[in-house]
Amino acid sequence: MVNPTCDMSFELAEGEALAVLGPNGVGKTTLIDSIIGVTTHFSGHLYFKGEDITRLRPEQRAAAGIGWVPQERNIFKSLSVEENLTAVARPGPWTLERAYAMFPRIKERRTNLGGQLSGGEQQRVSIARAICKNPKLLLCDEPTGALDSETGSMILSLLQRMSRQYGQTVIIVSHNAAIAPAADRVIQLRNGKVIQQIINESPVSIEEVSW
Repeated sequence: MVNPTCDMSFELAEGEALAVLGPNGVGKTTLIDSIIGVTTHFSGHLYFKGEDITRLRPEQRAAAGIGWVPQERNIFKSLSVEENLTAVARPGPWTLERAYAMFPRIKERRTNLGGQLSGGEQQRVSIARAICKNPKLLLCDEPTGALDSETGSMILSLLQRMSRQYGQTVIIVSHNAAIAPAADRVIQLRNGKVIQQIINESPVSIEEVSW
């Protein structure tokens, strides 16, 4: 449930990568939940591609082009990697083949069940599954949580490439301030409010490693 005393306002340009930072309990996940439409609405408006979507249900927001990568990953562990991707895929530029090109590791594991994958591989599947829905906006809740530093860097590198090379609009929510230099813009939350916004004139490229 959204705290009715929250006062949060920001805009996001198409193709921009936004990092939303703050410690646990400041409203980061609540922000994500509000965008996907699973919180109680008290006041304010949410506009997406120029349209007021405040009253739309979660499935309507998804159909409008909002994708979500939950912190828990929530992939189908009894389905293969390829079944995870094709079960929710929608027509658009992000095809199965393009997702595999972006995530070659999961192409190698495409016949494996979701429950047979490592944490980093499950995170890749979660992101690939979301983009196979061809969203205009991709929301990532703690995408590097519970991952080792090397795997976390790989995931951030992939998200950065999606924004820079493919023009995907991305919001990355995290308590880890290390992701800030990679984003085009950073906002910091405290008690459900934006206390700081920083524009990165020259975002840092996350070093690509072998994965």
